Amino acid sequence: MNILHLKYAVEVAKTKSISKAAENLYMGQPNLSRAIKELEESLGITIFKRTTKGITTTPDGDEFLRRARRIVAQVEEVEEIYRTKRSHKQLFSVCVPRASYISAAMAEFSKHISLSEPAEIFYKETNSNETITNVVRSDYNLGIVRYQTAFEKYFVDMFKEKKLIYETVAEFSYLILIRKDDPLVKKDNISTEDLQNYIQITHGDPYVPSIPLIDVKKAELSDKIDKRIYVFERAAQFELLATVPRTFMLVSPVPKPLMDKYGLTTCKCPQNNKLYKDMLIYRQDYKLTDIDKQFITDVCNSKHNCF
Repeated sequence: MNILHLKYAVEVAKTKSISKAAENLYMGQPNLSRAIKELEESLGITIFKRTTKGITTTPDGDEFLRRARRIVAQVEEVEEIYRTKRSHKQLFSVCVPRASYISAAMAEFSKHISLSEPAEIFYKETNSNETITNVVRSDYNLGIVRYQTAFEKYFVDMFKEKKLIYETVAEFSYLILIRKDDPLVKKDNISTEDLQNYIQITHGDPYVPSIPLIDVKKAELSDKIDKRIYVFERAAQFELLATVPRTFMLVSPVPKPLMDKYGLTTCKCPQNNKLYKDMLIYRQDYKLTDIDKQFITDVCNSKHNCF
């Protein structure tokens, strides 16, 4: 086994196809198949299974690939250092929920990026499942996971199983985000009954480990609201709220400048008393860098300004 074998296996897992992986690696498909077979024989395990739907990984393969990705990433980092003759590069990657206070922190964080040095910054808004997967696989170094505290045990068990460090960033109940000119804004408190004839804008991919999606939706979504638009992209959510009358969204606290930009405001809904947490996660074998710590500081500052 050598580093090339590891790179080959990681590419096959990424593409889920021997032919596509061979194309990306600029090698012949028979040679790649032979290399993967040699790797499996040297380890004494089966990494990949061929099915009618393509290439899948075995449990042994999943464990091996988790380690292989880390080794390949570390080797590539060393290669990059010497390729650029030790020139310093600012590296940062994070997966986060679609939260405005976090995007505001990202904007503030970006001001700290030095213009005199190379930089590669990755910021991805996605759901909790993809965030956890990306961090475990070392595709991203940091993640922020959002969950309802009623499901905390499921998430904490997963963090421990995946050997992740986890720290609370914020704790809150959702507010109603709605147009400033909507008649409901004049009410001191909005009830779910007030919203029955409104359209709810909501995320399209809720997730709780070990719980079926249908049960997660029941726990997250009110049965008194029967009109919803499921949206995956946060900017589109704001555009809908700003332009479509009688729409609303349940959100964590939002920075005032952003609400002013779209003509929106937040209101309380006492009936919506579910508690949520945003949890910072990273691998136990990962050491936070100065640039990571700067982002975390900016997120905490943004939270204090918005909450």
